[in-house]
Formats: sequence, C-alpha cells, structure tokens
Amino acid sequence: MATDLRIKEQLPELTARIVATYTEVGTINHLGHCPLPNYEVVIGILEDLKEIIYPGYRRREGLHLGNVLYHVGDLIDGLHDKLTQQIGRALRHDASRSGSLDLECDYEALGQAKAVQFLEQIPELRRVLAMDVQAAYDGDPAVKSPDEVIFCYPGLEAVTVYRLAHLLHQLEVPLIPRMMTEWAHSKTGIDIHPGARIGHHFFIDHGTGVVIGETCEIGNHVKLYQGVTLGALSFATDADGHLVRGTKRHPTIEDRVIIYANATVLGGNTVIGHDAVIGSSVWITRSVAPHTTVVLEKPRLRVRGEAGEMLHPGSHYEI
Repeated sequence: MATDLRIKEQLPELTARIVATYTEVGTINHLGHCPLPNYEVVIGILEDLKEIIYPGYRRREGLHLGNVLYHVGDLIDGLHDKLTQQIGRALRHDASRSGSLDLECDYEALGQAKAVQFLEQIPELRRVLAMDVQAAYDGDPAVKSPDEVIFCYPGLEAVTVYRLAHLLHQLEVPLIPRMMTEWAHSKTGIDIHPGARIGHHFFIDHGTGVVIGETCEIGNHVKLYQGVTLGALSFATDADGHLVRGTKRHPTIEDRVIIYANATVLGGNTVIGHDAVIGSSVWITRSVAPHTTVVLEKPRLRVRGEAGEMLHPGSHYEI
C-alpha cells in the first residue's frame, strides 16, 4: 500500500506538541550549551581501560613485551584526551545543575587534572584485580585456569568496572562513575554502586541479581553468590518529606564472610562479623557476630503423585 500523504500532513502538528513538552516537562531533557558526557565515549573509555588492565585478552592479539609498551602508550594517550573532555563536561554540568557554575573556571583543565590522577592509579588497581582473579580461581572448583575467569566470569567484569568507577567516584567526578557501573549492570545483571568500599580478593560467583548499595563496606576475602542484596532499610525523610542523603544506609561485611544465594542483608547499622557464613534466602536486619553461621530452618517438602495422593502415604520428605 502506498503512503497516504494526507496522514503525513499531521506530523508537523504532532512535532510541535512533542516539543512543547520540553518546556512543560523540563526535568527529562537537556537542551542548552553545556554538553553532557557522551555515553558511547564513556563506554569506549571503559573498553580501552580493560584492554590495558587485561592485555592480550581483549581486542589486540599478538602482544608481547616487545610491542606492548607502544600499544599501552597509545591507549593511555587517547584515554588522557577522552577522560579530560568527558570529566570536564561532567564537572561543568554538575556545577550548572547545582547553581554554582563559574564562567571563569576552566572545567577542562580540572578534568585533565582528575584524568591524570585517575590514570596514575592503574598500576595499583591491576594488583588488586589480580587478587580478585585469584579469589575466583581459588573459590570455584569449576574454574580450570585464571584465563577462564578473565574471559568468562561476569562477576569479574562487574568488579573490574566497579573498581574503575570507584576511583573516579573518590575523585568526586560526577555522573561518569554511575554511567560505567550501570552499563556493567546491564551487561552482567550485577549492580554495584561506585560509592561502595570493597576490599581485595573479592569474588562474586554466578552473579546475576547481586545488588551492592552505595554505602556498603566490604572487607577482604569476601564471597557472594547470585541474588545477594546488600541494601538499605526504609529511607528516612526530613520534615519536608525529602529523602535524607549522605548517611550510611547499607551494611558492613567484614573479612572472610560468605553469603549464599538470594540472602538479603539490610541496614547501615548491620555488621556481618568476620568469618561468618550467611545461608541462602535469609533476611537479616541485625548484626551477626564473627564466626557465626545463619541458616533458615529446614523446610518440609511434600511430594504428590499425578492423582494428587501423597507418595509414601503418611510420610514426608524433608530438605
């Protein structure tokens, strides 16, 4: 069927109504002369950073000690320029949003300073991520080699992006850290806020559905399974009904804790003591002492045949 040109004549009026909402609903559009960080560029920065952190596993093949210096140098040079621009944009936008925009401030120069501070931390970050890879290898008997962890494990992918974003968060770079971790969330199903503080040898096994809140503090040698939530209780509000921000809302997990699948640990005052084990599907809002195991009571499992009668009448199976 041919296009009806009379119907297309309605489109200019529709366009005008859509554009009118840009004034009426101004909170979900950004129209002005203060460019935001570019999403595709930020994700490209992440890919470049992962190429540096895990050389030989990503895009470039045939790397060796004779050519890797050139390859990394080229990436670092490009990252300097991209980070400078994107961080500068984020800083300018944040100042504009908060009403503190200084027209005489060189936000790109500030972006450059923070970009260099960030890049300076990559050598130490690689050491920490090597410990995370080792924790996965040591903690999962299904892993045949560290290579498998780097190639295949979504937990390492999410933790790598988190650790990069956390460095930027510590440098008080707005927007970009959340853009990074939410991209990782969409790829892995693992949601780690860049403000969380996580120690070394951290391992998330399987991973889908894990949530780690902004004010979580996690120690060293901690292991989480899929579906674990380290979250907040109901949020406090002020006299005007606005959420109270800047308080510790999420739990503290001390060293060598294991938390099994679908467990939920909530509250800023909740501390899971070192060497504790939290069983599957438990709900915790109070602190747990060190060297404690927390499990649900065994549920009763009833098994019925097709006709509805109980198999082995008068008995039940327990798990």
